[in-house]
Amino acid sequence: METYPGSPPRRVLIGILTAIAAALACLALAGLGRGPAPAGAHGAMAPRADAKAGGAAIRLHDRMRKLWEDHVVWTRLAIVSFASDNPDLQPTLHRLLRNQADIGDAIKPYYGNAAGERLTDLLKEHINGAVQVLVAAKSGDQQQFDQAKAAWYANGRRIADFLHRANPRNWGRHEMRAMMREHLDQTLAEAADRLAGRYRADIRDYGAITRHILEMADTLSSGIVAQFPGRFG
Repeated sequence: METYPGSPPRRVLIGILTAIAAALACLALAGLGRGPAPAGAHGAMAPRADAKAGGAAIRLHDRMRKLWEDHVVWTRLAIVSFASDNPDLQPTLHRLLRNQADIGDAIKPYYGNAAGERLTDLLKEHINGAVQVLVAAKSGDQQQFDQAKAAWYANGRRIADFLHRANPRNWGRHEMRAMMREHLDQTLAEAADRLAGRYRADIRDYGAITRHILEMADTLSSGIVAQFPGRFG
């Protein structure tokens, strides 16, 4: 587990992440930065479950939503603790990492233990990569920050590609990469606004993050049901 220095140069971190948030806002206004969203990926919420699929599909749908909502809840709590230098940061990160194992466990019944463990490893890299981005920003070393950010986004693409390989018919590579990219972009904006003290914007960021992660959870659960219809009859 990462440890953190006692007195971070907060103004350096705020400056870097604020610049990122501004850049992301400009991209959003200009309609740039991402390709067109795949149908159903970022629009209206996916249906709760196919009524024909029965209770098993509904339970999977609800479990996926709970796991991925926990993912953004504990991420937010970690950002808040980091921004305020709260002493609960380490246990909060520990709980966040446990969530990644829970998500990996959720796919084991369909893709096997090895695939579940691989997803857990990738998601833990995702969390630790976010920590590296923040720590690099604290150091004031722009090159280190850029490298950490690039590594974090590369991990996001690996997660997306892993999901695509597991279920290529229902989880397109472009769709998975776009959803992961949006999750990372939103998390960076949330951190920047929180650290800069823009709390109303920070709250709006979190609302958008929650809506998007639930769409992502629905895409994953619907894809599993479509791939294994015999398991949900």
